[in-house]
Amino acid sequence: MYAMKYMNKQKCIERDEVRNVLRELQVMQRLQHPFLINLWFSFQDEEDLFMVVDLLLGGDLRFHLQQNVHFKEETVKLYMCELVLALCYLQREHIIHRDIKPDNILLDEHGHVHIADFNVATVLKDSEKATSMAGTKPYMAPEVFESQADSGPGYSYGVDWWSLGITVYELLQGSRPYEIRSSTTAAEAINTIHGQHVSFSSAWSDGIVALIRRLLTKDPENRPARLSDIQKDPFLADVNWDAVLEKSVPPGFVPNKGRLNCDPTFELEEMILESKPLHKKKKRLAKSRNKHSKPLPTHMQTSLDTLIEDFIVFNRENASLVDLLMIVRLSVRMKQQRLVSESPAANKRQDGRHNMVTRR
Repeated sequence: MYAMKYMNKQKCIERDEVRNVLRELQVMQRLQHPFLINLWFSFQDEEDLFMVVDLLLGGDLRFHLQQNVHFKEETVKLYMCELVLALCYLQREHIIHRDIKPDNILLDEHGHVHIADFNVATVLKDSEKATSMAGTKPYMAPEVFESQADSGPGYSYGVDWWSLGITVYELLQGSRPYEIRSSTTAAEAINTIHGQHVSFSSAWSDGIVALIRRLLTKDPENRPARLSDIQKDPFLADVNWDAVLEKSVPPGFVPNKGRLNCDPTFELEEMILESKPLHKKKKRLAKSRNKHSKPLPTHMQTSLDTLIEDFIVFNRENASLVDLLMIVRLSVRMKQQRLVSESPAANKRQDGRHNMVTRR
C-alpha cells in the first residue's frame, strides 16, 4: 500500500521551499532500504507536485511518546539497531539526513521503524563537509552549532549518530538530555552541551548507558561513525544483524491496528485549512481552464518554470534506461515548448499540463 504526498506549486514558491522539495525528491530517488520511507513514484500536474511513498500506519514515535507509551529497553535496542542499519546505508550513499528525531521515525503495522523526511538531507562528495545549519536544534550535534557560531570546519555523517543518541535517550526517558529549544542560539547551545551534566536513570542497564554516552561524544572524531563501530559495542554483542535487516526480530511494541495512530485534531485542522483540497481538483481545474487566468508576477513565473523543469518524473517499478531517456526527452521537449510559448509571435504561455492559454 502507498501514501501520496502532494504539494501545491505556488505555495512551495511563496514559502521558498522549492529547493528543499527538489532536494528531497533527488535524494529519495536514489534510495531503497527496509528501514526508510521509500519513494515509488513522482509526477506533477498544473497545480501540484506528487510523491507516492510507502504507507505506514503505525504512527511516528513522537505521537507515541505524547500518548505516554513507555518504551522498554529491549524495544529501544531493536529500534536502535534498525536505525543504525538505515544510517549506515545512507552513509554508503554519501547522504546525511540531518533531522533524525522521533517525529521523523515512523512505525509500520508490525512495529518496525522507518526514517522519513529527507527535505534537509544533503549529499557529500568524497571528503567534503557540510556547513549550513539544518535540522531541529534540540537534536543537532555540537559541531553543527560550532560551524554556525565560530565558522568551524563543518561537519559530516557523525551528526546523525549524535541525533540518534538524543533520540534513544528521549525514548527511554521521555525527555531530552539537554535543555535546547528552537529559540536557543548557536552559542547558547554550545555552552549547554559542554556545560550541562547528563543524568541517566538507574533503571537503565550499564550497557545502554555506555552506548548512549558514546553516541553523545562531543568530539565527532571519537564518536561511532561506522557499522563496525556499533557492532563491536558490548551492549549489542548478542544482536543477529541479518535477522534485524530481514525484520525477523519481533518488536516489543506493536501499534494498535484498531485506532488512528496520529492526532485526529491536527489532521482535521489540516483538512479544514486546506485551501485547494485534492478531491475538488477536477472541478477547480476545469473552471480555471474555462476562464482567462491572471498571469503570475515575473519572478514567480520564473520559479514555477524552473520547478516544472527540474521536477523529475519517477517510477521505481520501471526505473530502467528507457525510462531515464524518456524523462530526458520530456524535459527537453518541455523546455523547447516553453521557449516557443515565450516568443513574441506566440504571445502565449504554457501551463503544467502543456495546454496553451492566451496571455493577457
